[in-house]
Order: sequence, then C-alpha cells, then structure tokens
Amino acid sequence: MPRDAVPRWRLHERHLAVTTTRTITIANQHGGTHVVDAARPLLDTLEEHGIDLPYGCRYGGCITCAAKLTSGEVDQHEQVALNNRQLTNGYIVLCVAKPLSDCTLEVGVDSHDKLYRNPFFDPLEPHELKPAIATPKPVTAEPATAEPATRKEA
Repeated sequence: MPRDAVPRWRLHERHLAVTTTRTITIANQHGGTHVVDAARPLLDTLEEHGIDLPYGCRYGGCITCAAKLTSGEVDQHEQVALNNRQLTNGYIVLCVAKPLSDCTLEVGVDSHDKLYRNPFFDPLEPHELKPAIATPKPVTAEPATAEPATRKEA
C-alpha cells in the first residue's frame, strides 16, 4: 500500500459502493427512458437529463413535484406531504424519492388527476377526517361575566 493511501477499512461504505442505476420511463408529456443513479432523488437526476419539472421545497414537505408511479418501487421515507389516499393512488414526491427498481412515471400536472380532491364532488368520509373534525362537539354559550351597564336617570 502506498504511504499516503487510506486503508480500506477507514473509508465510508458510500465511497466503496458501486453505483447502482435504474431505468426510469416517463410515460406522458416528456416521454423517454433515462438511466439514473439509484442513490439520488429522482428530481435531481431527471433534471440532469434535461427534464424540467416543477418543484418547491426539495425536502418532501410539499407536493409541487408530485408524480404518479405507475410501475416500480421507490423509497420516499423522507416525505411528509402525501396523505394515505395520495399514497394509495400511487403518488410520489420526486425531490426525495429514490428508485428501488426500474420505474414508470407520469409527471407534471396532467398526472394529478387524483392528487387533489374536489370536496363538492367527492366529499370526505367520516373515517377520513381527523377525530376533532369528525366528532361533533357540543356548543355552549359563554356565561356573561359582567352585568350590563344600566342607564342613569337624570
């Protein structure tokens, strides 16, 4: 071993790992297939491939970069913005999602057909509401704290 070389056991595992790639297919507006680094968020790697996508926070706290995952699997444990209904409908947030397999995505606003709910056409069911909203609370009037002012006779 050369004198200035660092011993292998002193290197962090990420420096020893072979880069794993995944194939990402964009099924709608942008189209195309892209080979990306599986260790990096999809938003970053797709931008490097020239795909201009909307984003807001870059940490999984909003849904500006939401896309629909139509096949494959991603790790997006860092996201906090999607609710259970959105996750069940296949939505991911690209700024934190890292591909675990080859994936097919629908991106952009035309993929947001079930991302938002119109409360007039599709109201929430009681089991979808937070307990404080779903359970009616009795309404009571506040007791008067002071006597109303009386008029003085002149």
